[in-house]
Amino acid sequence: MSNAVEIRNLKVSFGPLLAVDDVSLQIAYGEVMTILGPNGAGKTTLVETLLGFRAPQAGTVRVHGLDPLRDHREVVTRTGALLQRGGVWFPMTPREVLDLTSTYYDAPRSTSELLSLLDLERCARTPWRRLSGGEQQRTLLALALLGRPRALVLDEPTSSVDPEGRQVIRDIITAEKQRGCALLITTHELDEAERLADNLVLLHRGHEVAKGTLLELTGAPELIVEASGPLDPEALAELLNCNVILDGPQRVRCDVVSTPERIAVVNTYLSSVGLALVSLRTRASLEERYLALIGEEREASAS
Repeated sequence: MSNAVEIRNLKVSFGPLLAVDDVSLQIAYGEVMTILGPNGAGKTTLVETLLGFRAPQAGTVRVHGLDPLRDHREVVTRTGALLQRGGVWFPMTPREVLDLTSTYYDAPRSTSELLSLLDLERCARTPWRRLSGGEQQRTLLALALLGRPRALVLDEPTSSVDPEGRQVIRDIITAEKQRGCALLITTHELDEAERLADNLVLLHRGHEVAKGTLLELTGAPELIVEASGPLDPEALAELLNCNVILDGPQRVRCDVVSTPERIAVVNTYLSSVGLALVSLRTRASLEERYLALIGEEREASAS
């Protein structure tokens, strides 16, 4: 079995509201899939259904080949989860909750190992209510890792986490992927998706807007130049021998693959007209593509 997660034509409703509408996706072992979307897109509902906490109205969900409702205990045992709607009884400390939860597994990771891995040793004996938001989030991730899961479901894993803590979480995600764990991550943070995801799914109002690799979603390579002043697209088009589109008074998109020679041409041109290079990228950012897709979807829904 190569896929840890298989979802086909999934629909989940809350009364008349169709929260997840005909979503299909597959996640292989050793793959990181990120689900993007604005508030109300259906991300958390999809995650809760995947873990067997909600029943689908239509479609099928399989995790490790198992039905999350019928085989709920086994799915939860083999799948680590960090959910937004979760927490720890407020008098408990990270060490206490890890020690307690470890008794539910046959071969758990050690509490001391996870406290060190998540940089929680300094607050290991601090009650939950006195932990910072980032420390609470890292404790919840430690709980998700405790049972050596074959799949991880992380709902907004870097929420409320400081830059140092974010790097700790990124390193863990990379290590779990290398171990062969399948990871499903939901996030609003597009730069995190760009860093971590093998594949992405964009949801809006419950249904898929787009999915694919980062390259597939952001489009073909192009040279995006931003300068300190107004640019002349016709002059750059002639120098680079390609189509150049003005994307604001100080930014252009050049329909050409970036090479050291072309970058040198751009720099020489900018110097000749008294401008400085502010930024240079080789394709549209995920944020730009995300905003464009969501905008197109909203226009289509309004028409």
